[in-house]
Amino acid sequence: MCRTNETDPRANSEVQDFLLQWRNDPTVLLVFAKEDSQSDAFWWACDRAGFRCNIARTPESAVECFLDKHHEIIVIDGRHSRYFEPEAVCRMVRATKPSENTVILAVVPQKPPDQEEPSVLPLLCAGFSRRFVENSSVSACYNELIQIEHGEVRCQFKLRACNSIFTALEHCQEAVEITSEDHIIQYVNPAFERMMGYHKGELIGKELTELPKSDKNRADLLDTINTCIKKGKEWQGIYFARKKSGDSIQQHVKITPVIGQGGKIRHFVAIKKPHIDNNNQVHKFNKEERCSGEHFQSECHSLRHRDRRKDSVDARSLSSRGSDAPSLQNRRYSSVARIHSMTIEAPITKVINIINAAQESSPVTVAEALDRVLEILRTTELYSPQLASKEDDPHTNDLVGGLMSDGLRRLSGNEYVFCKNMSQSQLAIPVTLNDVPPSIAEMLNDEECWEFNILDLEAATHKRPLTYLGLKIFTSFGVCEFLNCSEATLRSWLQLIEASYHSSNSYHNSTHAADVLHATAYFLRKERVKSSLDQLDEVAALIAATVHDVDHPGRTNSFLCNAGSELAILYNDTAVLESHHAALAFQLTVRDSKSNIFKNIDRNQFRTLRQAIIDMVLATEMTRHFEHVSKFVNSINKPMAAIEETSTSSVNSDCEGQANIRNSPENRLLIKRMLIKCADVANPCRPLELCIEWAGRISEEYFAQTDEEKRQGLPVVMPVFDRNTCSVPKSQISFIDYFITDMFDAWDAFASLPGLMEHLSENYKYWKNLDEMKCKSLRPPPPS
Repeated sequence: MCRTNETDPRANSEVQDFLLQWRNDPTVLLVFAKEDSQSDAFWWACDRAGFRCNIARTPESAVECFLDKHHEIIVIDGRHSRYFEPEAVCRMVRATKPSENTVILAVVPQKPPDQEEPSVLPLLCAGFSRRFVENSSVSACYNELIQIEHGEVRCQFKLRACNSIFTALEHCQEAVEITSEDHIIQYVNPAFERMMGYHKGELIGKELTELPKSDKNRADLLDTINTCIKKGKEWQGIYFARKKSGDSIQQHVKITPVIGQGGKIRHFVAIKKPHIDNNNQVHKFNKEERCSGEHFQSECHSLRHRDRRKDSVDARSLSSRGSDAPSLQNRRYSSVARIHSMTIEAPITKVINIINAAQESSPVTVAEALDRVLEILRTTELYSPQLASKEDDPHTNDLVGGLMSDGLRRLSGNEYVFCKNMSQSQLAIPVTLNDVPPSIAEMLNDEECWEFNILDLEAATHKRPLTYLGLKIFTSFGVCEFLNCSEATLRSWLQLIEASYHSSNSYHNSTHAADVLHATAYFLRKERVKSSLDQLDEVAALIAATVHDVDHPGRTNSFLCNAGSELAILYNDTAVLESHHAALAFQLTVRDSKSNIFKNIDRNQFRTLRQAIIDMVLATEMTRHFEHVSKFVNSINKPMAAIEETSTSSVNSDCEGQANIRNSPENRLLIKRMLIKCADVANPCRPLELCIEWAGRISEEYFAQTDEEKRQGLPVVMPVFDRNTCSVPKSQISFIDYFITDMFDAWDAFASLPGLMEHLSENYKYWKNLDEMKCKSLRPPPPS
């Protein structure tokens, strides 16, 4: 008896079914003799995950149902052997042919505390893939299914696709040759064998240098090719090869490096076809080669144009070249290289593959337009708008270049090491909220207001605002209760973190951290944000805001990379400071039990909390700014707006639909990233006086960096931030235009922040007025 979950709305049309195939959503078979809380938990977990689900009560019906549906996941109840033997059921399923790509999960009973952990070997021998200890929590079952789907199931989907991929390679009309990074031949397809006259057994395992070369190539051609591909760039052009018979054949060759993890070249894919001369005559090749060569005669003109630009191609783009691309057939040969370079099928890969498939039956004009789409999709800067020329807007170019790049790699002896060894003995004696001086306590009463003046608190606390504000905010959010730590531990931790900020920095000091913490708490109290996150998310956000710039040196990532700092080397010039802030925060926290706020939470909760904190701190790095904003808009803002605009159902139904969008694990992640990003750069949305003060402080840091770059002979990352010539109003206008406006428009649409948007508008007008007055300073000149 099979019971099917037919509530999936994606099965409404042929188009949706097609898309569903690309999504690869698994189907699940539950084999439970009796319905109980465990089977119900898996059923509802499948429903939450959007998986189709069947239930079978007997081994026979399980096999029959599996043969009919070919499920990707089977869950077999192994708790009650009186109904059926789970190992026997698993063997019955494994005896069928479709089961080779199926993940089978055994549900086992919880062991008594005094009993030794049973061996998993019998389950593995029976054919089970995984074991699940009895747990009737829907969340636990959901997490298990999601892990299986993201791990084994996706791997099995790719394995099943391999047969099709190799079939395509075997029937491809272009000659395909794959070599290792050391140029050892690893694969050639039948078209290559036909073209060159070799059998693949004669080639595989040999170095390319062992094969005879034609003397018709330019003397420097091989050096040119090697120089290009070793840089990770694609090379294409005309090359003479020598066949086994000794004859030379002129080929159009495209060589694409395949980049593996860590950016290292792992393979080279060469795609070759006979070249046609100006008289449209194919150079000497046999009858079978002539058949395949006839498909390319109309492409010669385009190919010659492409040769002129061959060295400008980035290997990672692997794309056709827009409107001057050749024909559809020529585009197909690059798809082979793409297929072999993809070790994990990411969503963007699926999109590219769908577009490739659509090109097959499209008119030439449409196919060429799709080529341009593919070229854009394969760039590494998908979310970064293209700027005008540097001369048109130097402030924006310098600002963006300084914040969104890792600089020019220039190693030197200038080492920047910022991590301090901070011991408890160096810290001030902790205070409690009851011990806070009355004047400071009165200031803290206003901390829930957006207009709260953090600079007044900085002055009143002698540049120690983070500890005082942190105590107040963490207490109001129940952080100590959630972490099961004492207020004394929290006080010690806050003081330790604050002492690890550099008070000598004009901007990136503990006052900035306190300001970001204040903004984070303000956002967390907004109704829509609060209803989207749970308490763990809130605690993670508050901790991330507190530590997000700890030990900041007052210099940008680009500066550290150019200076060859130890941190840049440690983190491979990638998100250097953000990685350091996150790592140091945990190093400081766990080093001493007196300040370890995590010491009393269980391992799993700590790992979840730690991951959330790290993700939020890394989100403050600016190179992925536009990616984070774009994902937030497209995954949350637009779907929620569509529900509001198109839904004809009740208000409650609208709210439920929007809540489903907000509360998915993926979208909660986007909300937390957006929250801390906005909190981190909220200065232009503060009241005018605060906005002016923060603008002066960040400018001073950039001025100091430019001074040091000039002293040390390093590349000047942001030349416009020269203290003698810089226009602060222009820099603020550029920052607001380029980074702030769109991001806060999106965040306001979600969290409803009219007060902030009013401040942003007023501050922008202020900077515009100064710029129109040709004033370069923070404030207008006094009246004469």
